[in-house]
Amino acid sequence: MSSSSSLLESILTPADLRRLPESQLEPLAAEVREFLLDSLSRCGGHFAASLGAVELTIALHYVFNTPDDRLVWDVGHQAYVHKILTGRRERLKTIRQWQGLAPFPRRDESEYDAFGVGHSSTSISAALGMAIAAKHLGHPRRAVAIIGDGGLTAGLAFEALNHAGDLDVDLLVVLNDNNMSISPNVGALANRFAQILSGKLYTTVRATGKKVLSKMPPAWELARRAEEHLKGLIVPGTLFEEFGFNYIGPVDGHHLPTLVETLRNIRKLSGPQFLHVITRKGKGYAPAEEDPVKYHAVTPFDPAKGMVGGKKPGSPKYSDVFSDWVCDMAARDRRLVAITPAMREGSGLVRFDKEFPERYFDVAIAEQHSVAVAAGMACDGLKPVVAIYSTFLQRGYDQLIHDVVVQNLPVLFAIDRAGLVGGDGPTHNGCFDLTYLRCLPEMVVMAPADENECRQMLYTGFLLDRPAAVRYPRGTGPGVPVQTEMTALPLGKGVVVRRGRGIAIFAFGSMVTPCAAAAGELDATLVNMRFVKPVDEQLVLELARTHEFLFTVEENTVLGGAGSAVNEVLAAHDAGRTAFNYGIPDRLIQHGEREDMLRDAGLTPEGISAFIRLHAARPGLTGAAKRA
Repeated sequence: MSSSSSLLESILTPADLRRLPESQLEPLAAEVREFLLDSLSRCGGHFAASLGAVELTIALHYVFNTPDDRLVWDVGHQAYVHKILTGRRERLKTIRQWQGLAPFPRRDESEYDAFGVGHSSTSISAALGMAIAAKHLGHPRRAVAIIGDGGLTAGLAFEALNHAGDLDVDLLVVLNDNNMSISPNVGALANRFAQILSGKLYTTVRATGKKVLSKMPPAWELARRAEEHLKGLIVPGTLFEEFGFNYIGPVDGHHLPTLVETLRNIRKLSGPQFLHVITRKGKGYAPAEEDPVKYHAVTPFDPAKGMVGGKKPGSPKYSDVFSDWVCDMAARDRRLVAITPAMREGSGLVRFDKEFPERYFDVAIAEQHSVAVAAGMACDGLKPVVAIYSTFLQRGYDQLIHDVVVQNLPVLFAIDRAGLVGGDGPTHNGCFDLTYLRCLPEMVVMAPADENECRQMLYTGFLLDRPAAVRYPRGTGPGVPVQTEMTALPLGKGVVVRRGRGIAIFAFGSMVTPCAAAAGELDATLVNMRFVKPVDEQLVLELARTHEFLFTVEENTVLGGAGSAVNEVLAAHDAGRTAFNYGIPDRLIQHGEREDMLRDAGLTPEGISAFIRLHAARPGLTGAAKRA
């Protein structure tokens, strides 16, 4: 950074920020934006949302007495400036990296991170809980939830709003609305109106008027309607007023004097307050302003050139395999509809949206609804495909059980980002789906070993007249060519990849490739199990009879996972042995590159081989396995 960054370098904590004269906040915002561009273009990270929240974050820390006052960030994509201002500026270059700064707010990282996040729409509930606690304990602290317009689409956010409006607690909800440009109605008049609505004169008159007029029902109704009409002419606040909030805004989220004055006024108010702030994603960097989706999360790039180039040649990502399959299948079967909870790009549905727009449904950040609406579609003759990340399917689990499984409906779940996902870390790791899926009656659960097998499994699941899931990891596979032809796989049947002696390895999905290296070294039999449910009982029992040691390997928590299914088969048939289960250990694997995370979990060829050597080094073992 140049010498012009002296303001930012003087901010070690928000207390330092609050000592600045207000006239220096705008120069500070410019430095923060420059620092973000310089840092994230080098290390990558959530970019556009962070640029859009610079002034809002500065204003919040300037007005509120953090960390005593609680700031609760929704998701945390926009919380990078918060990290910069709370003593973590120099560590920003390590964000999302192994043993580096966490990608989202985390309570164990900083006292300024009031609530750990990663999934959307939790902030209002959490901040409300803190406001209730403050009142109960007699503490004057304030609780503030900062939520984006996308996060506000989830039912959880509205449940929290509904609850908060009935309580006499000091809660501020800040809607960071970055879906709209700053249009004429968010100019001087609207900003002035927001200041008036948050000022002492208006609130006093409003409160007094309610008390007086409420005793005269006709006059009260007339006054109430007049107020709603006046506010409705300028602000879209009636909905939030109906929830019991005092609505203020919209205000220009990039105009610091307005933000600071409005927040100061609000801080003096009691009861639930709702501040509507308009910001622009990517603010200050033209390419990100023009294409905030592309610049949502970036890898290192040259700021002078922007992010250039298309896909690098090589193996397709699993999401690309899904994208091609769902379009090909839709061309064959007009009953196919695709559903996603706000993950169009990530799940691979961009092409489908363009080619089959009438059959594409983005339900916004509403995972529960995505599953329930799929169930309704399946009831009346459609064949829904729900494209969803493993970590997000957790949020729709009740609907998966109650609405899909109990009614045995033919819904196919294409589960992306299964296993360890990389920079987003523990909140986004898909470590639990094999466990929570295989316990469901009638559910078919598949895990492909490669790209072509993924395509064939999607086809297999779509043909079934029952719930089915295909779960696949983030990124690319081992590079197996994908066949255009689609062939249904035999239900519940695994395949022997190589024959060995003494040791049998049952590998699931992404673990087939690293297990192949270990199996070759140990002269072990290797099985690609393909199906987690129904598991191939016949093959398990056959290898139990012919091998001294059995091992299972999966990219899922060992507790209740695919390996447990193998042991349940052995126990049910009184096979006289159990398999050693290997997978993600019973702890949280922290953020970093996917390779770092797999290494930490021991899910590498070397780690798998070491585990097998440890447990198979017993007297009586013969052949190459014993020599190993």
